Amino acid sequence: MTAGESSGSVVRRILLGSQLRRLREARGITREAAGYSIRASESKISRMELGRVSFKARDIEDLLTLYGVTDPAERAALLGLVREANVAGWWHSYGDVLPGWFQTYVGLESAASHIANYEVQFVHGLLQTEAYAHAVMACGQPQADAEEVERRVSLRMERQKLLVSERAPEFHAVVDEAALRRPYGGPGAMSGQLRHLLSLSEQPNVTLQVMPFAFGGHAAESGAFTILRFPEDEVPDIVYLEQFTGALYLDKREEVRAYDRMLARLAAQALSPADTRDFLLDML
Repeated sequence: MTAGESSGSVVRRILLGSQLRRLREARGITREAAGYSIRASESKISRMELGRVSFKARDIEDLLTLYGVTDPAERAALLGLVREANVAGWWHSYGDVLPGWFQTYVGLESAASHIANYEVQFVHGLLQTEAYAHAVMACGQPQADAEEVERRVSLRMERQKLLVSERAPEFHAVVDEAALRRPYGGPGAMSGQLRHLLSLSEQPNVTLQVMPFAFGGHAAESGAFTILRFPEDEVPDIVYLEQFTGALYLDKREEVRAYDRMLARLAAQALSPADTRDFLLDML
């Protein structure tokens, strides 16, 4: 299985779900009626159309018949998406330490062509050193034993390969000074983390900015967020908002545009990439 195949499975689910929603609405069929046809609930149809669950070929065949899709070529193309959408990603092997709601994010992250992020509590996971990640995991999962912490850190290090892969996304990170002042792992780990950020900031696909305390109040008053964009035109941009026991995935255009505007203001208010490097050097 290639990285492209495994990461694309989440995007294929979204593509297939959007196609199913388009076909259902074109026929004027309710989610409740669609669910009844495959012996499922209205909420199951909703989750399918959002690409949040895996698909059974038989269910898709029945829905296509209900939606009046009789052309063999069109049916074959959509059923081919079912097979692609059900391919397990590499991260599924970490299912013992990876909650289901975050598996969706890892799949989207792996398939994105552009990732933009604002963090206030800690450095973004794709930019963390192993020592820093270990300290963050140990703090955030106090009930976890040493083996589980190592598994979680291993997953984070595996995710980071994305930034240096052949299909590495454009990555724009705005980090609040608060995250850099919070000493996860002690002075040694923080020194290593700052040097790592300096190194990453030199990569052509990485843009790093610091939002300093000196600026005062700023655009991202609502807290951390991530915007994901994809190479496929049919896949909408997604805003990811993480919570303690779950996450929100926003894909309505007006909501995404609001976060785009917030990011633009934040980038204008934060230190430039060059000034950010000087800031990190001063901290060191």
